[in-house]
This record gives sequence, C-alpha cells and structure tokens, in this order.
Amino acid sequence: MPVTYTKVEKITDAAAVKQAYKPTHPGLFEVVYAEGDYNSKLIACKAYAKGEIICPVEGITPGPKKYTSVQTGKDSHIELNSDLVFMNHSCNPTVSLDTDTLTVVAVVDLKEGDNLTFFYPSSEWEMDQPFPCWCGADQCVKNIQGAKFLSQETMNRYFRTKHIQDLLTERDAASA
Repeated sequence: MPVTYTKVEKITDAAAVKQAYKPTHPGLFEVVYAEGDYNSKLIACKAYAKGEIICPVEGITPGPKKYTSVQTGKDSHIELNSDLVFMNHSCNPTVSLDTDTLTVVAVVDLKEGDNLTFFYPSSEWEMDQPFPCWCGADQCVKNIQGAKFLSQETMNRYFRTKHIQDLLTERDAASA
C-alpha cells in the first residue's frame, strides 16, 4: 500500500484515471471513477455475508482532522491511505468502518457490484466538511455534520464506534 494516497476531488477524465488505477485490495473491492466532484464510489468485487469482515484497515497514518480523515478517538484521526477513502456516506449503510478493531464489516448481505458505504457520523463527532445528504434512504438525516448534531435515538439505528458512543453519553449527561 502507498505511504500516501491522494483522493482527487474533481475528476475531469475518468477513463484516463481508470486506466492508471491499481486497486489497493484486488479481488475485494475497487473504485469506480466518475467525472465531476465527489462522484466516484467503492464497489464490492465479490459477495459478502452480513457480519463478514471485508478487510482489515491497514497502512493508516495519524493525521489532522480533514475531509479525507476518519476519527479514531475523541481527538485523533487517521488517513486510510487506500481505496477505502472512496467509501461514500449513506444513511442506509452497507458496511461499518470499525475504528476500534480496525476492520470494515458488512452490515447487510452484499453481492458483487454493490456500493460499499458507511454512516459517517458512526465515527465522526463533528465533520470537517458538513454536506447535504443525497442518499435517498427512508430515514435519511439530510445534513451530515457528525454525531454531535444527532439525537441518541437517531444514532441508535447505526453501528457507532466507542469514542462516538462515549461522546454522545457525555453530551447527553451534561444536558440532563
């Protein structure tokens, strides 16, 4: 795996990017590049059963909070340095990104070609770049800002990391 992995925000020639692409996890998942801003996605290269570990999260580096980082503790973030950085958000996620065990786990049965998505507030307390959600899920939270801005009831619908659950507990205890 590369030491650093750059996610291009805007792709203007998806065909050229795809031609040069070398998957970081061949046979497990791959990036589907699309032109425009934030239009690429990560898809499964094979079927996974609900609860199956898709891959360990390896080759990470500590880094500052930014739009490509993943929060791993109250004040810590990592860069994924792999194709995992292309996992998009969904309010109806297909995987969990478990920063406690450093694994990606299927939360539904997946077939080859399915999108690998996770619920960003499951690991993020306050997003570096909040954004409106376009996922279309029945229970879409509409504005992805981080777990800090969601009720415990909403968060209970999702897998969440220990640091997020701890922060939710602290927040709710302080306001009680």
